Amino acid sequence: MNDTDFESGSPAARIPVARIRDRLDALTGKKDYAAAARLLEYWRDEARAVKDIRGEFFVLNEMMGVFRKSDDRIKALESAAGALRLVNEPEITGTVGAGTAYVNAGTVYKYAGNPEKAMECFEKAGIIYVRSLKMDDERLGGLYNNMALALTDLGRFREAVSLFESALRIMRKQPYGAREEAITLLNMADVHAREFGPEAAEEQINDCLLAAERLLTDSSLPRDEYHAFVCEKCAPVFSFYGWFKTAAELENTAALIRRNE
Repeated sequence: MNDTDFESGSPAARIPVARIRDRLDALTGKKDYAAAARLLEYWRDEARAVKDIRGEFFVLNEMMGVFRKSDDRIKALESAAGALRLVNEPEITGTVGAGTAYVNAGTVYKYAGNPEKAMECFEKAGIIYVRSLKMDDERLGGLYNNMALALTDLGRFREAVSLFESALRIMRKQPYGAREEAITLLNMADVHAREFGPEAAEEQINDCLLAAERLLTDSSLPRDEYHAFVCEKCAPVFSFYGWFKTAAELENTAALIRRNE
């Protein structure tokens, strides 16, 4: 999420978005989602009390991610509904922040097993993003990735692959975009496996895994907290396809980063 997407506006009173974001980042970095939820619920109520619509909108968007990561489906869906209610407010509608809210809500609906509703949100996000962003903006790449995942759940595999390829072209232009490229390639491997079966798609799957492995082990990438997160996210995929050595190397890299933090 881009930091400027949900900046609070200028009501008579407003919640301290920047301070909330800093505290939230610290809590989610430690995966303390219970504390993160308490923080956000407190500031959601404060924003409502002072009628800070943009502040409430920011909090609801963050709540979608926190509740999804903590596997609280009911609260994730409630947060999505709240954000979609505010997305039509005059100071929010049509903004890039509104587009990002549609992406976040779509991600929640996909997580909740409703890819049709997810696609509705992603398509609305696409209208705003294409109008408002440069065509190589990483947020557009993220949207294409999310749309492709929903299309995969709907069995629309060729459309999904096409969108993954569009996402790859954008991520290649980003600083340190190799990590997002790797995640996209692993998602593509899963699409090939689901469309053709693991045996029939073995060559395509291995091509995706090999390319992802090269990207993730690139020595020029910073070994930071985000790199550890990506390694932890990707390792199980390599393991699933029998690339146990690569999975172990990624897990070791993540563990080393965590120890040195």
